[in-house]
Amino acid sequence: MNPLLLLAIILGLILLAGIRIIFEYKRALKFRFGKYIKTLNPGFRWIIPIVETIQVVDIRVITINVVSQEVMTEDNVPCSIDGVVFFKINDPERAVLEVEEYAFAITQLSQAALRDVCGKVELDTILSKREEMGKNIKYIVEKETQEWGIEIIDVKIKDIQLPENMKRMMANQAEAERSRRARIILATAEEQAAGMLLEAGKMIDKSPSAIKLRLYQTLSNIAAEKNSTILFPFPEEVLPRPKVKSKNSK
Repeated sequence: MNPLLLLAIILGLILLAGIRIIFEYKRALKFRFGKYIKTLNPGFRWIIPIVETIQVVDIRVITINVVSQEVMTEDNVPCSIDGVVFFKINDPERAVLEVEEYAFAITQLSQAALRDVCGKVELDTILSKREEMGKNIKYIVEKETQEWGIEIIDVKIKDIQLPENMKRMMANQAEAERSRRARIILATAEEQAAGMLLEAGKMIDKSPSAIKLRLYQTLSNIAAEKNSTILFPFPEEVLPRPKVKSKNSK
């Protein structure tokens, strides 16, 4: 084989082996003999095979699940809490050079922060203030990861698992609360109805005509039942009549 042709083939293979394509949402750290040289931006890039290597870093928002953690709350209630962490790499160089496996490190920090934050509050606070608990966890994790060039976007508490006996107690408490509210509403309604009846009685006492109108209304309601028989214990004439003032009276 022609030596020149063989050399051309070898050079062609070397050129092809050094081609790298970096996507827009990634950055590549370039190393030469293991020493960091620079960070490569997106596009077509070429490195020296064997001599140079790259490590690609995704700079999009990354999601990490925080596995369920056994937590003893301040009021001594055992529960299992899990969550999710959203973070983004702002400085790929520090994220790779300052910490080994940054994703694993963030996971461990988040788990420790979750146990620490939730263990210092009562169960009612965790259940009613999940957003606040997530912000407190984010604050703790963020303090550590800032030196790594990583930004913690948000931390959310996803689920809280309680013991079965605690679930039954909370259900009984909720039922008792609903019963209490129902009794209060009923008592308030009866109080309002009694007040309205009192006012109506006062109006009837002041106007004899109102008594007769009320009587006729009651008779009309009774007459709606076709099988009803109405008996008057006294004639209608004995009912008080309204007093009509004479035009000449002073």
